[in-house]
Amino acid sequence: MWLTHPKRRSPSLREEWLSDPAKRKEEGLERLLRRFGVHVSDAQERKLGLYIDELEAWNQKINLTGVSSRQRIIAELLVDSLLSVPFLPEEGTLLDVGAGAGFPAIPIKICRPGLRCQLLEPNSKRISFLKQVIRVARLQDIGVLAGRIEDHETVFPPDGYDIITSRAFVALPRLLSLCAPYLSPYGRMVAFLGSDSESIVRQSEGILDAHRMRPVRRIPYTLPGKSTKREIIILEKES
Repeated sequence: MWLTHPKRRSPSLREEWLSDPAKRKEEGLERLLRRFGVHVSDAQERKLGLYIDELEAWNQKINLTGVSSRQRIIAELLVDSLLSVPFLPEEGTLLDVGAGAGFPAIPIKICRPGLRCQLLEPNSKRISFLKQVIRVARLQDIGVLAGRIEDHETVFPPDGYDIITSRAFVALPRLLSLCAPYLSPYGRMVAFLGSDSESIVRQSEGILDAHRMRPVRRIPYTLPGKSTKREIIILEKES
């Protein structure tokens, strides 16, 4: 089974600390997300805080991300992971390819709890971290697959996924070639691009046409403290 159903347990001291409203206000996460048009509930904000707290602790032992500062993790990884949430369905199936430290899938799952998620990751240490976060945050209907997308064709649902995400996995043309076949009709793919997004999309026109994919939403943004423009493109597969 790829769905997890964590056992109920008493909250840890860390969870109690992060559930403190004063601590959350000091963190400023909700305020920062609101600047980008993303609204989260108190419960979702607490779980996002638990996730970042766990990531910060694990980063001291193994290099899960290239970013070590908590504020940079929030500003540079968490925020853009959530920018696509308003344009994603509240229910359905999601596959995150090359899940790494869980961006964007875990933040999306926290804010879209009705999604049934699979996280695909080949690295055993990252897999252990992802499973720990799922347990600590008490996330349900989410599981981790070990390996690469080329290895799992037989275990993917025959009807495809409603959403496929990938952050810094491969270039867009290669991402489309690998992932588009596993997207359901009218399913959506979330692609994270840099300042050269226009040229990348033009270079990908042939493969987009081949897989009947078209952009339905473009989200340009600049992260706090950064001058480089970025863009998230949401692609939809035609029937």
